[in-house]
Amino acid sequence: MLFIGVDLGTSSVKLILMDEKGAIARTVTREYPLYFPNPGWSEQNPEDWYRESIAGLKELVAGFDPEEIKGISFGGQMHGLVILDENDEVIRPAILWNDGRTGRETDYLNEVIGREKLVQYTGNIAFAGFTAPKILWVKANEPENFARIRKIMLPKDYLAYRLSGAFVTDYSDASGMLLLDVANRCWSEEMCGICGITVDMLPELHESYDKVGTLLPALAAELGLKESTVVAAGAGDNAAAAVGTGTVGDGRCNVSLGTSGTIFISSRDFAADTTYALHAFAHADGQYHLMGCMLSAASCNKWWMDDILGTKEYGAEQEAITELGENRVFYLPYLMGERSPWNDPRARACFVGMTMDTTRAEMTQAVLEGVAFAVRDMYEKARALGASVDRTMICGGGAKSPLWRKMVANILGIPVDVPVSEEGPGMGGAMLAMVACGVYANVEEAAAAIVRVSGTVEPDPELTAKYDERYKKFQLLYPALKPVFSALAE
Repeated sequence: MLFIGVDLGTSSVKLILMDEKGAIARTVTREYPLYFPNPGWSEQNPEDWYRESIAGLKELVAGFDPEEIKGISFGGQMHGLVILDENDEVIRPAILWNDGRTGRETDYLNEVIGREKLVQYTGNIAFAGFTAPKILWVKANEPENFARIRKIMLPKDYLAYRLSGAFVTDYSDASGMLLLDVANRCWSEEMCGICGITVDMLPELHESYDKVGTLLPALAAELGLKESTVVAAGAGDNAAAAVGTGTVGDGRCNVSLGTSGTIFISSRDFAADTTYALHAFAHADGQYHLMGCMLSAASCNKWWMDDILGTKEYGAEQEAITELGENRVFYLPYLMGERSPWNDPRARACFVGMTMDTTRAEMTQAVLEGVAFAVRDMYEKARALGASVDRTMICGGGAKSPLWRKMVANILGIPVDVPVSEEGPGMGGAMLAMVACGVYANVEEAAAAIVRVSGTVEPDPELTAKYDERYKKFQLLYPALKPVFSALAE
């Protein structure tokens, strides 16, 4: 049996074809454009997602027996606002997770409605990237578009809708909309009222591993697949990646170094973060998780290498980094503002500590360390809430760097396990499809059968101690620069 996992990301859609034991038969990646119509804005055309996903699926399944391909599911970029009219036409480009235009709306929700009320309604406060502030932005700035809204969905759910006709979402992805009462796993009537929408505009709620439909007949014929191919609800990309790394059940941790960076801690019980630094969301395994999300992680290194240094030789640049724990240069990784733990869309990236003898290698090292220090910011918030984490899995494009993995292990001071497969959300999506098709009884059983560790990076006590001292200095930077960032934003 074969299963398809779709990772609908920010820069591309990555598709995998995997058997029930976790062996990957084929992978396909298709890119699509990202638009920045104004400073701090970030948009995509949902039709681009669909077009490239269909082209990718055709390439993925070519030559395979359609009888063997049993199901498909998704891991998708979270928080994006996709709105459809009465004819199911997309009204405007999707406003993405890393879009920073909703500062006014976010402040309104947090300061006027109030953080305590928001936590009561949803379990979380407002962040600029969440969906509800974007709805308020459309209402205030594009009233003609707002009046046309009949369906509101998330990116992967738009793809599922086009594939199956099912207007659905899952609890993990819905948790990031600020419209879901996460603790009670239902839409919040109060939040809908605040946003000026009705519950019937929102998708039907499902567990990530639920079968929500099958492929539409015409589309199945176009793809060369069976109409009986199961479509499962899928999950937000971080929850799907956590499934793909076995971060399910209680007390497991995963660090993701993708375009954004996350620390993800699974839990059997729901617990809101009363310090408002971390997100308390539903998990794709049917339970819950705490998550911190930084908006720029591996994208910081990509920006530094591609746009500033003008090189694609990432590995060669890292070879020049030989002394860890003693770098005099610091880097704040806030290229798109920052979510966890600061919730500050005005924050900006910067280098601090350069002198006349600062080298290119030191600045490259500072970028990698700055991202890892920001992960530790979120890790410390989780520890303060009582999370007990003694090791972590790691995934994402940045996790392919042995040097970066070593930095994370020593900056966090815990062992870092590297999975055999680094397919992340796509692998998690395929595993959710397996559960939907009855191959495994639940997500934990699927993870136990499929996820394997290829190696572990152990922290070195001496290096960890050095990084502890560097982290103390890193902690001074954002509070000192916060008023500068606010002034620059004016």
